[in-house]
Amino acid sequence: METAGPRTRAAARLGAHATREEQRKRRPVRRWQRRRIGEEQEEAVFREVVSFTRDPLPARYYDKDTTKPISFYLPSLEELLAWTPDAEDSFNVALEPLKCRQPPLSSQRPRTLLCHDMMGGYLDDKFIQGSAAQNPYCFYHWQCIDIFVYFSHHLVTIPPVGWTNAAHRHGVCVLGTFIAEWKEGGRLCEAFLAGDERSYQAVADQLVLIAQFFRFDGWLINIESSLSLAAVGNVPPFLRYLSTQLCRQVPGGLVLWYDSVVSSGQVKWQNELNEQNRIFFDSCHGFFTNYNWREEHLDRMVAQAGERRADVYVGVDVFARGNVVGGQFDTHKSLELIRKHGFSAALFAPGWVYECLEKRDFFQNQDKFWGLLGRYLPPHSICSLPFVTSFCLGMGTRRVCYGQEEAVGPWYHPSAQEIQPLFAEHRPEGDGQGWVKTHCCLADAWNGGSSLLIRGVIPPEVGHVAVRLFSLHVPVPPKIFLSMVYKLEGPSDVGVALELTTGDAGSCHVGGISTLSEASSRHSPRPLRVPPTKLARWVGHCGQQLSGGWVQRCYEVNLRGCVLQDLWVSFSRPPGSREQEAFVCRLGELQVVDANSLLSPLPRVQAVSVSRVRWQRAAPEEEEEEEEEEERPARLQLSCALHWSYPLSHVRCFRIHCCRATGSPAEGPPGPEKPALLGLAFVNQYRVVDLAVAAAGPGMDGRVEFLVEPVPREGFLVPKAEWGRAALLYSGPHT
Repeated sequence: METAGPRTRAAARLGAHATREEQRKRRPVRRWQRRRIGEEQEEAVFREVVSFTRDPLPARYYDKDTTKPISFYLPSLEELLAWTPDAEDSFNVALEPLKCRQPPLSSQRPRTLLCHDMMGGYLDDKFIQGSAAQNPYCFYHWQCIDIFVYFSHHLVTIPPVGWTNAAHRHGVCVLGTFIAEWKEGGRLCEAFLAGDERSYQAVADQLVLIAQFFRFDGWLINIESSLSLAAVGNVPPFLRYLSTQLCRQVPGGLVLWYDSVVSSGQVKWQNELNEQNRIFFDSCHGFFTNYNWREEHLDRMVAQAGERRADVYVGVDVFARGNVVGGQFDTHKSLELIRKHGFSAALFAPGWVYECLEKRDFFQNQDKFWGLLGRYLPPHSICSLPFVTSFCLGMGTRRVCYGQEEAVGPWYHPSAQEIQPLFAEHRPEGDGQGWVKTHCCLADAWNGGSSLLIRGVIPPEVGHVAVRLFSLHVPVPPKIFLSMVYKLEGPSDVGVALELTTGDAGSCHVGGISTLSEASSRHSPRPLRVPPTKLARWVGHCGQQLSGGWVQRCYEVNLRGCVLQDLWVSFSRPPGSREQEAFVCRLGELQVVDANSLLSPLPRVQAVSVSRVRWQRAAPEEEEEEEEEEERPARLQLSCALHWSYPLSHVRCFRIHCCRATGSPAEGPPGPEKPALLGLAFVNQYRVVDLAVAAAGPGMDGRVEFLVEPVPREGFLVPKAEWGRAALLYSGPHT
């Protein structure tokens, strides 16, 4: 058949910015057809003759060594002004919109900004589809921060999409960085600031377009080059125009100014907001001070900031360079003074715990660092359903899917990080012996690469201890379903229960659960023994012992006029026990889902296509080199792009699988084969890189089938009949 059908669909998915050249890049391979493989299943079949000629991949978008898609920056003003959305750019678009959170960022509660500056940036985090990095940096104390800035010393730092997805999932907004430094930065700034308004508006328009297209939330503007009077005079209107246009295109957008240039055009770090730099503060959403301040600077800033104290982000260099109040493990000394005066805090380079301390102790050191700051970092609350997490950190030493091991080996994929809890040690009031402490743990997982480890002690004088894991602010629908997957480590009869806290008990009617006490608004739901039939996908194993010792408990809660505020896990002593009880429990998953959402049908993955096919001969395996030439099987490496159609608002991600086989054309598709996981996608496309396949023999077709499995936001497995499918049939090259 001709290619008009798939070409039309590919162009439609590309959107209004596509050019004819971009459509050519996305065009599927030359021959295709559709094959029905069951009553409800259909797959697109594409045919390809193997060729070893290559179309070069654009270097900006693909790693030169691996050809994997990467996040990128723009190093020059010319590249910034020339940038327009390209087909390749869509790999880097965030799936996750910024989640609703309480209090909103617009409130006057002092905020916490994390400025991530690590070894120049764009390290393992640049690989959009993940990598096999060992011991990568990982941040997971998201409930303690409000703003995440990705910082590098390139002119336009576009945050790698993995950070944006992880931050947005936790209700944290993400900023890129626009930085000009030294003499070259000064020449660059003169080029767009010293002229008329059209020059700086063109730069601002491009920054807005980039943030809007890639779905992050704004910019930190950092000019550390001396400016002429003409150029510095245009900085305030540039900031005002950028801030106004950004908020029109990006709801909740932010523009922050870094304390460097003063109103005379000189670079003079003030370490405070004052009359020399106030004009920049008045022209945007916030001011990020330099780091060498003392308490007297804070005293003076109270009057300068007025009612906008929360918009002043007092800088704290965690590396403790220069004359600072406190950094490293003494960072809490700086935070204490900042909060005393009612300002927001900007923590610069908290990756110090990774860069400068032992990698093997990273998790302990990171928990220690953030634990010391805990009293100064009020958490924000997530306020939307469904609420689903497997506690995956977006990394691991193996991959697990619902208790079944899929692959062994290190992996790192920041987009795959799921909602993280409050990491803390909880001690019951009035008791010096009982305690509960939470840790992230890579040793075992239910789904992903890690789980939440909870250790604790129930003292003899109390019946139970509990730990708050999540702060929520969710107006709940009339009926919700909750699920918890857990297992106890070692011999233990300690009881494990999920508890929730609701809002104003005077207007909140709770039904279908048992209340802990009449005076408390904390409730312990009754487990569901048999789920309703329509919910079987979601709670198919409720109350059962699962593989690997995991147990799933499911709950139904009927509410009216309530706000869900907190999720707790409670541990109770066994009946008849009077001894101190120590326990170790591993949480694999928590889910809170609107019951009605589980009754709605899911859309199907449609229009899966294969394009941008590249072949190369595989290097012989070492053990094969000793074999005779005729005994050695011919191997190829296949790279290609997969695209499909699916409403992204319905999914957490896509799992991409493949099945490989060879056969004669007359034999048709091969028999069932267990799909092999290739990776995860967070957009409607995926790049397959160097997939090993067998070369097709004379008169034979090689066959690779690609399967796209949607993972719903509610967190259940979708039957294979509803996955998207495309097969690539290939024959040997013409000689």
